[in-house]
Amino acid sequence: MTDVSDWWRTSIIDMTPGKISIRGEPIENLIGNTGFVEMIWLMLRGDKPGQGEAALLEAALVAAVDHGPQAPSIATARMAITCGVPLNNAMASAVNMLGDVHGGAGEQAVALFQTIDERGGVSEVPASVAEFRSSEGAYLPGFGHRFHKPEDPRAPKLMQLVSDAVDNQVCEGRYLHIALALQDFLATEKGRPVPMNIDGATAVIFAELGFAAPLARGLFCLSRSVGILAHAWEQSQQGGRNKGPTPPDYRWTYDAARPDAKKS
Repeated sequence: MTDVSDWWRTSIIDMTPGKISIRGEPIENLIGNTGFVEMIWLMLRGDKPGQGEAALLEAALVAAVDHGPQAPSIATARMAITCGVPLNNAMASAVNMLGDVHGGAGEQAVALFQTIDERGGVSEVPASVAEFRSSEGAYLPGFGHRFHKPEDPRAPKLMQLVSDAVDNQVCEGRYLHIALALQDFLATEKGRPVPMNIDGATAVIFAELGFAAPLARGLFCLSRSVGILAHAWEQSQQGGRNKGPTPPDYRWTYDAARPDAKKS
């Protein structure tokens, strides 16, 4: 007969009365001795990062905490608070906005970088771009920015940190070279610079550190949750109501149903 314990299997935590062990280490040994970024790594990977690895991951997490109320996740947090929900509900509503269009480009970029690497690296950039576009469309995740011109100010700093990490043998640099080759390819193709953005830069870091592509989105959610919490709290202290980006004067285009419209 199957025991209920067989339904739940984990190598992350062991807990009995008076005992909590995370990945085999007593929680009391971790408290005060392990930083939050190291704890994230331990939970996800089962071991502890080196000092350089932890610093690189932390840089990526710091860089993506906020991008202002024009970002759907941040706007949602502020609107949710003024609807009268508590902080946890506002945060949950905002995190749920982090989908393929807003919040998913980092995961998509990691997957693209890893595919190019598996096929042989930099020499496979042109063919990989063509194949990606044939299945996913013209937009290449991780490059260009609709707001920051000429470039996203976060990306160059992150890329410098990756370059330094390669010099210090923290990581190999394969994905850094692939991303830079993609950037050069796009610039040649477009006849103008198409710089890497925050999604591409953090994707390089996540890939260099060995994280699976789906975890790139999860890590972005952790990072952006800090900004979400800050904006939700600020809005709660300001009071009032924030109805968000509704059409001015409640005006919008109404497509009246036509008599000859097909009914579904």
